[in-house]
Amino acid sequence: MTMPSDITISRSAPLLPLDRIAAGMGIGEHLLEPYGRAASKISLDAISELDDRPRGRYVVVTAITPTPLGEGKTTTTVGLGQAFGVLEQRGVVAIRQPSMGPTFGIKGGAAGGGYSQVTPMEALNLHLTGDMHAVTAAHNLLAAMVGNHIHQGNRLGIDPRSMAWRRVLDVNDRELRHIVTGLGTNADGAPQQTGFDITAASEVMAVLALASSLQDLRERLGRIVVGYTYEGEPVTAEMLRAAGSMAVILSEAIKPNLMQTMEQTPVLVHCGPFGNIAHGNSSIVADRIGIRGADYLITEAGFGADMGAERFFNIKCRVSGLVPDAAVVVTTVRALKAHSGKYKIVAGRPLPDELLAENPDDVLIGAANLRKQIANVRLHGVTPVVAVNAFPTDHASEQQAILDVAEEEGVRAAISTHFAEGGKGAVALAEAVADACEEPSQFQLLYDDDLSLTDKIDTVARQVYGADGIDVSPAAARQLETYERCGFGGLPVCIAKTHLSLSADPALKGAPTGWRLPVREVRASVGAGFVYPICGDMRTMPALSKTPAAEQIDIDEHGQIVGLR
Repeated sequence: MTMPSDITISRSAPLLPLDRIAAGMGIGEHLLEPYGRAASKISLDAISELDDRPRGRYVVVTAITPTPLGEGKTTTTVGLGQAFGVLEQRGVVAIRQPSMGPTFGIKGGAAGGGYSQVTPMEALNLHLTGDMHAVTAAHNLLAAMVGNHIHQGNRLGIDPRSMAWRRVLDVNDRELRHIVTGLGTNADGAPQQTGFDITAASEVMAVLALASSLQDLRERLGRIVVGYTYEGEPVTAEMLRAAGSMAVILSEAIKPNLMQTMEQTPVLVHCGPFGNIAHGNSSIVADRIGIRGADYLITEAGFGADMGAERFFNIKCRVSGLVPDAAVVVTTVRALKAHSGKYKIVAGRPLPDELLAENPDDVLIGAANLRKQIANVRLHGVTPVVAVNAFPTDHASEQQAILDVAEEEGVRAAISTHFAEGGKGAVALAEAVADACEEPSQFQLLYDDDLSLTDKIDTVARQVYGADGIDVSPAAARQLETYERCGFGGLPVCIAKTHLSLSADPALKGAPTGWRLPVREVRASVGAGFVYPICGDMRTMPALSKTPAAEQIDIDEHGQIVGLR
């Protein structure tokens, strides 16, 4: 039977008034700020008002190294939240807000899918409550104030060659990657080679996601480094007197957004930091509210366990102080077969016929990646649970191969059919997660704050990625030395590399060994509170494909959005 489209399924959902959804979390109507019927802002006062309620279990959903198509991590997160409802437990979901760049590009939206999605999907994927635009405005205000400061005499002595603050836009546009600004007369500013990043890549977005309060947001914005003086001293947004106005722009955006799933499970949607160069997790304030309003708070970390989950553990948990009780590692038959190295999957193209043929042996070969990602979760003292996200093209022998691998690794596992069946299709997974949460927590950070930045990078490369070590370029070595001198050495590291491999080479599948991590450049997100080494070619402004989703999205004669996926 052919499944209806996601948007058709979404529109069939019986939605409850959001005040009733909030009431199920213990959040009073006085804490809600409605934005139409689709979403409500939650006042940060909810954090203190809920503080005397019991803390729910904290579950992070991560994955194996994904293929270009993704493996349904958000869908699994939503399905798991719904499944706890089926079990008469209060499940609450916390996810990132999608960027409109990928929505109109090749990836499509990020509301989940099938009968495990956040509704209405149009609202989630398009504007929502305007948080993305607020981040864009705050970021670009700082860029304007940097340029104006230099134009007005450069009192701080900023070296224009050191300026690292580009502009942002929530649109995929390759032509904005490298541009020249300031052309014209002297009144139009000084010519400068610069460019645009996508809004999700903005440090302001990372700051918003890691802030614990409005005051903390204000202080973090002030610590943002936009460049250096001719003497090599950092210049901050506070020194430019820009942080206050930026905080004003973001004063509504710091409030989490409340939505619901197909089965009326509460969903906290907040922030959308890039998964490659930022920590790729939703906000701390959303988790602080959700953890007191749920029996199980299920949140999602971007990309595989070597990326989003490692940053969840070592950056987000380091800041929030919240300790995870379990981690779900999502896998699929097709992804593990791809990790055998025998198949090529290209986003936007049909899967190869040979990939869909029954072949459990290839699943077992590719399972080296699953084994390593299980180990990465255990490295942090967290109990893993394997979720086999089932597809109609799977063969029973292939799914059984994954269950056999999980048994060999000594971890719980369940086949989940939440895409087609909603919460009831993920009940077995929810039961496995509940059992895992009963195990005593032994959570631990991977490294101490006082370790040098170089040693922190090396620790992640060796222990999480499986590298033999790191190769630091002369330029990166100088940058690391500068950051240590400027007092940034105590920050955690957020390694920017490809999400398509455990290594820095997207072509290497499975669990590659015998390689070294190349560190070609290092940047500091001081406001967000991490240093990010760049290991490979990282695109911070995506491009549109030959046939982007934007070509199919339209409004019909009834005023309804069509073509959204």
